[in-house]
Amino acid sequence: MRKLLALPALLALALGAGACAPSTDQPADSTDAKTGTLRVWLFDEANRTAKEAVVNEAIAEFTAAHKDVKVDVSYLATDTRAEKYKGALNDPASAPDVTEVGNTDLAGFVASNGMADVTAENRSWSEGADLPADLVGTVTVGDKAYGVPWWIGVRALYYRTDVFTQLGLTPPTSYAELVSTAKKIRAERNEMLGIAVGGLYTFGALPFVWDAGGDIATNSGGKYTAAIDSPAAKAGIKAYTDLFGADICPAQQCVDLTGGGTVEAFAAGRAGMAILGNFNRSAVEAGAVKGKYGVVPLPGARPGSIAPAFAGGSSLGVFRSTTHRSLAVEFMHLLAGKKYTLKLYDAMGFVPAMKSGRAEVTAKEPFLKPFIDTMDAGTKFVPVDKAWTTIDAEKILPNMLQKVITGKATVDGAAAEANTQISTALGK
Repeated sequence: MRKLLALPALLALALGAGACAPSTDQPADSTDAKTGTLRVWLFDEANRTAKEAVVNEAIAEFTAAHKDVKVDVSYLATDTRAEKYKGALNDPASAPDVTEVGNTDLAGFVASNGMADVTAENRSWSEGADLPADLVGTVTVGDKAYGVPWWIGVRALYYRTDVFTQLGLTPPTSYAELVSTAKKIRAERNEMLGIAVGGLYTFGALPFVWDAGGDIATNSGGKYTAAIDSPAAKAGIKAYTDLFGADICPAQQCVDLTGGGTVEAFAAGRAGMAILGNFNRSAVEAGAVKGKYGVVPLPGARPGSIAPAFAGGSSLGVFRSTTHRSLAVEFMHLLAGKKYTLKLYDAMGFVPAMKSGRAEVTAKEPFLKPFIDTMDAGTKFVPVDKAWTTIDAEKILPNMLQKVITGKATVDGAAAEANTQISTALGK
């Protein structure tokens, strides 16, 4: 989500073999100093001032309880943070104690021997039980936790309220209704896409795969096996690629659309529906459809069901090389706790990972309800394995989708090829 989703590709380029082979210089946790400077890395934001204010408040609370400790925060710019992580993974002296991690990147950092196992500390954390199991899974590699979920973003179905009213339509509650509604919009408003979907929009396609009972890969005993060519996964691929017809979203217009492209199409008024995130609201509000849209959960095939969404967002973790382990874990838990995730929502609109935090922000902001309903229905995630960096960087899934959409391959053929590529990535 947001810019985080571009980081695996950046890391693949920046880390190279280092992402697969742990540095021999990376030490085990050997000291646990209770004084000194705690170094923290967080992602920079367009409106960093708001994020920084929340973080500074947490720092003030933390240092009030630890008089001999200073917290030094660095905000990593999008275009340089891959190099910063490369340096941290290869040179422990340059590593932070605590870091924000895009949740799809964590497994690669663990494979590089960079992250501390905080399973025991998380179990004893008083707020740990407030984290949903599906989100805990995003920081779990094997049976060990290497961080905590911080905030989450999911996608739902945005639709044009004015167009729906004019055409006498109601928001779809099943995949069949989604198709028929999209076709009606396209037929009556031929300058519009019935629903904006993208051949390069991995996280728009995966809910259809997951809803059909398929997955990218299955996990057994901590080992992943490619599964994108299973009958269920192929049914989901077909459901998504069937939307790329002249009567819904013509292939020539939609095959190269990314997630960002679908946001732009909807915000500009060129689509009747789109699968967008809660984090895309500001872009939509800045477009031609301001005040003329609503949101419902993306429906599944079964009437009244909700298709599983990708659990995007950020996590917090502790670098294995820290010499302030106890302090690092304590600060991680403080920042990830309900108090400061609620403040972060107020400042940035990031939805708290914690269940009770979700309930509170929904009460304050009704717009979030369809997203919270989607989260509550159960989210899904990509393989928590270092191979995801390769799968993402090589665009295995988008390439598969595009081959089906353009008729260069059948669903069976494209899925079989992608499955072989995923198997290769998992075997490295």
